[in-house]
Parts: sequence; C-alpha cells; structure tokens
Amino acid sequence: MIVDEIFRMFREYGSGAYLGEPVSMTEHMLQSAYAAEREGAPPRLVAAALLHDYGHFVHGLPEDSADHGVDTQHEEVAHAFLSEHFGPEIAEPIRMHVAAKRYLCAVEPSYLDELSPASILSLELQGGPYSAAEAAEFERSPFAEDAVRLRRWDDVGKVAGLETPGLEHYRPVLEAALKH
Repeated sequence: MIVDEIFRMFREYGSGAYLGEPVSMTEHMLQSAYAAEREGAPPRLVAAALLHDYGHFVHGLPEDSADHGVDTQHEEVAHAFLSEHFGPEIAEPIRMHVAAKRYLCAVEPSYLDELSPASILSLELQGGPYSAAEAAEFERSPFAEDAVRLRRWDDVGKVAGLETPGLEHYRPVLEAALKH
C-alpha cells in the first residue's frame, strides 16, 4: 500500500537534517502536520502538511543542493508523485507551498523578516518575492488559501525537541485521503 511506501521513505530519509534547521525532515513534517491539526484544519490539509516536503525524499539530489545554488524543485517532485495517489485538494497546496512563500513575501513585508536563514536562501533560489502580477496570478488559484495556510504550518515546524504524534497517528488521515 502506498501509505506503507511513504512511511518507509520517512524512515529511510527522514532522519536527515532539514536544510539548515534544528530539526530532522521527519520532525519538520510531523510538526507541520501537528500545527495544522491543532488549528483544526480539515484532514486534507493535515495530510498536505505531513507530506509537503516529501519531494526532498525523492528528488535524488544531494541534501546540500541549496548550498550549491541548486533549487531541487521539491514541491514539483512531490506533486508529481503524490498526485498519482491523492486528489488535488492535497497535491495542489503541496505544489504551491513554495509559491505561497514567494507570495507572502510580496504581500506581507514583515513576512520576510520572519523567515529563517535557510528559508531566505531557498527563497533566493526559488525566484525571490513575487511581483504584483505574479501575486495576483497566485491569488486566482482555487488552492491559494490552502497553500498559504500550509506555508504558515511549514514555517512553524522547526522547533527543536517539540513533542508531536508519530507517523502512525496520521495513517488514518492518509488512508482516507487516497484516491479510490
């Protein structure tokens, strides 16, 4: 089953450092899902929060790619894989979570000041803040609001030592969200 495969990838690749942050990849994604859950987000967004950086497990590039000026386009890689198994209500916010960072930098000047150094580096590689036209285009997407919510959970999922439920806690959410 695909959820078993996803969890295997978490076990195999998730213990690696999360791109200059004080947490592992798995800790980051669990913290993001936990933040969504605590906020009372619908299950589709809890699933998206848990899987939003899955592309880092499957893009096949070195962990330190950003340090070498390479954007791994992890959001597109995750979307390509996950959209085979989950609907657009999960896959699209994942695809758009990098765009949401660029959008927020354009429309909320204080947002840029809140980003970690690692997020600022990746922002530069991802194209920087959106222009007004790009921000307007982003807003037209039916998934823009969900992508912004996901981005905010992504931003808070970087707390060393934060206790969260484990992966198995989210199995029912993922299984219920699978395409049938």
